Amino acid sequence: MKSKFLALVLLFSLVSFSCSYAAEPIKIGEIATVTGDFAAYGVAEVESIKIAVAEINAAGGVLGRPLEVVMYDCRTRQEDMVNAARRLVEQDKVVAAIGPSGSGLCIAAAPVFNRGHVAHLGTLPTNPLVTIDESGKVRPYNFRICFLDPYQGAIMAQFAFKTLKAKTAAILYDVSSDYSQGQREFFIASFEKSGGKIIADEGFRGDDVDFRSQLTNIKDAGADVLIFPFMGKSLPLAVRQARELGIETSIVGGDGYGDFMWEISEDTLRNTYWVSHVDRYDPTLKEFFDKYLASAGTECQEFMNAVMAYDCVYWLKDAIERAGSTEPEKIRDALEKTKDLKLLHCVLTMDEYHNPKDKDGVILRCDPEQRKALFCEKIRPE
Repeated sequence: MKSKFLALVLLFSLVSFSCSYAAEPIKIGEIATVTGDFAAYGVAEVESIKIAVAEINAAGGVLGRPLEVVMYDCRTRQEDMVNAARRLVEQDKVVAAIGPSGSGLCIAAAPVFNRGHVAHLGTLPTNPLVTIDESGKVRPYNFRICFLDPYQGAIMAQFAFKTLKAKTAAILYDVSSDYSQGQREFFIASFEKSGGKIIADEGFRGDDVDFRSQLTNIKDAGADVLIFPFMGKSLPLAVRQARELGIETSIVGGDGYGDFMWEISEDTLRNTYWVSHVDRYDPTLKEFFDKYLASAGTECQEFMNAVMAYDCVYWLKDAIERAGSTEPEKIRDALEKTKDLKLLHCVLTMDEYHNPKDKDGVILRCDPEQRKALFCEKIRPE
């Protein structure tokens, strides 16, 4: 019964975006977290991919053929992610697939894409194991457009130690999340290497909504900075509860920030800083966000997911054109050889591990008066 229900969910979540062409469409897959705890991120990715595909098709498509997207909602569940990947590879016969942003989801589906020889482009999965296996071997068909947790952890540590002058840190993290555990691990390594000390390290599980016990321990420790390496609805709840307990210490988090957090945290987001892949208010992104507003009828809140998903489509377009073919193996080879590709948010070059090379991290600072996360500084870890 359970498997039948899942199949129905996946069936009804299928959406195709295309326009009228005589040529046969090129099918690309998308898996998004349209429902579940990360729904806000998934909705932004779906809308942005729709925009990119419409632009490309209006301009003549790819190799003279329109793009068609087959999308499934994985509901933030690994089993649904794996089933969606199987369906894209075995039934829909897509040439490549994009999304979602969750590291654990992408890691779970990696064997499916590699067995099927279909390239998979992660939007924001930052755990190293997305593109390499436990032995350190590159997963041939897995790629990502974002920087990694080691890079992100180093950015957080460098900002906390050098900019905020923090000598001690306390951490609250999600023990059930590969993403959270990875960020925590790499922050600790970088912060301690700089000379900092971890004086509190508290865990919770992803479905928890009350963090007061852990935060009380953190408050008693009296650290110079509080590190929040997690994402989803837990993030604004934890910020709000920390402030309600009287913790006014600076909070530094990873790329889990989203504008949706203001609805829960309100002015308690004061004195918080977040690693980002892009600056929401970079003038070069204005045209894209104007298109998003016109298409979706609402402002883009999860701007990192939106920009990454949009750029993944253009990255894939470039790879197909350089390959001169829609054969998945040739597309994979072209993705691997990507060099100096100008995208919306960066100039993309792949390294030998299928990760972006030398991308800057952006630190955003929340401004409660404007209810915005504003540019603070750019950091490339030393």
